[in-house]
Amino acid sequence: MRYSFYKSIFLGVFLFQYTFAQPKIRKADVIIYGGTSAAITAAVQVKKMGKSVIVVSPDKHLGGLSSGGLGFTDTGNKQVIGGLSREFYQRLYTHYQNTDSWKWQKREEYGNKGQGTPALDGANRTMWIFEPHAAEQVFEDFVKENKLVIYRNEWLDRSAKGITKTSGSIRSFRTLSGQVYEGKMFIDATYEGDLMAAAGVSYHVGREANSVYGEKWNGVQTEVFQHGHHFKVKISPYIVENDPKSGLLPEISAEPAGEYGSGDNKIQAYCFRMCLSNHPENRIPFTKPDGYDPARYELYARVFASGWRETFDKFDAIPNRKTDTNNHGPFSTDYIGKNYDYPEASYERRQQIIKEHELYQKGLMYFLQNDSRVPNDVKEKMQQWGLPKDEFIDNGNWPHQLYIREARRMIGKFVMKEADALGKTVVPNPIGMGSYALDAHNAQRYVKATEGRPDGYVQNEGDIGVHPDKPYSIAYESILPKENECKNLLVPVCVSSSHIAYGSIRMEPVFMILGQSAAVAAVMAINAKTIPHKIPYSQLKTELLKEKQVLEL
Repeated sequence: MRYSFYKSIFLGVFLFQYTFAQPKIRKADVIIYGGTSAAITAAVQVKKMGKSVIVVSPDKHLGGLSSGGLGFTDTGNKQVIGGLSREFYQRLYTHYQNTDSWKWQKREEYGNKGQGTPALDGANRTMWIFEPHAAEQVFEDFVKENKLVIYRNEWLDRSAKGITKTSGSIRSFRTLSGQVYEGKMFIDATYEGDLMAAAGVSYHVGREANSVYGEKWNGVQTEVFQHGHHFKVKISPYIVENDPKSGLLPEISAEPAGEYGSGDNKIQAYCFRMCLSNHPENRIPFTKPDGYDPARYELYARVFASGWRETFDKFDAIPNRKTDTNNHGPFSTDYIGKNYDYPEASYERRQQIIKEHELYQKGLMYFLQNDSRVPNDVKEKMQQWGLPKDEFIDNGNWPHQLYIREARRMIGKFVMKEADALGKTVVPNPIGMGSYALDAHNAQRYVKATEGRPDGYVQNEGDIGVHPDKPYSIAYESILPKENECKNLLVPVCVSSSHIAYGSIRMEPVFMILGQSAAVAAVMAINAKTIPHKIPYSQLKTELLKEKQVLEL
């Protein structure tokens, strides 16, 4: 009797622990890791094709940069944007047809300036320039209408026990919460490529030497200036001007720039794409951030003293008297040289890097509005701007997504190279198109030697902007790992590409295109009971065209 009693208690405790402490395995045909724009278009496409899908998002907010402040869309040739990517911009057009969407200005007061075409393009019923909250609502509408299953704030366990592979295919992965996700096909739609890396797929971080792929614009690009984001006059990098013994100013590296054309582990700078408002009723002034030190912006003061006056050149207007404010000039919102370890860093270190970027930019804004070294005309105009009260309301009105312009890049079955992204080649098996310039931001700020001496002037390096001859196709094999590394994973964001080719591919419309195409391939592989590598391209092409993807012009 007593034994049976204790046995029943033991069994009860065991069953309770098993039921409540051991999470149930969540299963779907396709598991998508990431909360980016590519993740959502991929999930919508899987549902459209009749398969089950789970989106495992480390982010609370969906859409990545598309809803995180990048409202002045880098589009290039709009004709190449098809499928769900185009539908996203069409839905924004519909949103801005509603009078209620224009709260802080009348629609006719908006300048309608876009990149190459009007922002509100009535002929094509598309809106390319938009507010962050409007974009996020489109993604949430996609979720609701397609009844997508989304698990938010779920972070991949990047330890050795985080992923299970069988016969070269991912069987499941575990998140830090202990939850397990099991599927037939997997899509890594993160900016970082964490699932790809955990699966043992080859990748690269940094810039390849030009000799690796026979390129011109990839490696170290000293004395190459294509966007104006460099020091156009000689400015001393030292605390006491022209005195090397006084030490370097903040935000300048003491390391040499490296040999022209050589490879390194440096990556282009990150920043937050700030959404600002100049409407008095919707504006929050910048306050002094924690740890603010005006000395770290002395280099910017010297830029102003040299006569530079381009502060507001990238305050790009979006609806309702707001901006998408991007980096511009020799010293700006790009936090140059402070992100090199981000791609491989732990979650804790990444959060630290993100916070450092936030404090740097908030300090920069406070400096521009308050410091006596800032010219009065700049300061007075800057004081008209602040964070909008109606954006990012659960994050102190600050963007929830750092602009991860580049992190890991897969080394897959096919590597997209400079010549491919310049439209100079015939790319095999296209699944979408790109057209934007090969756009890389500065990777370092260093002391330029003069007359053979190291005591020269400050300069930036890495800023490239080379326009393609024509829109170019993106190869199917560039989103596929090598078959012997992983057989059931597709990677539409950290695609197989050289650094400089990625400078064009890395645009949000393209990520949505590639996300959708990856989903089509994943479902076709499931239906054919094969792996994505073995899908006949002719069949894939037929399905993509049916989904209104643009594969070539």
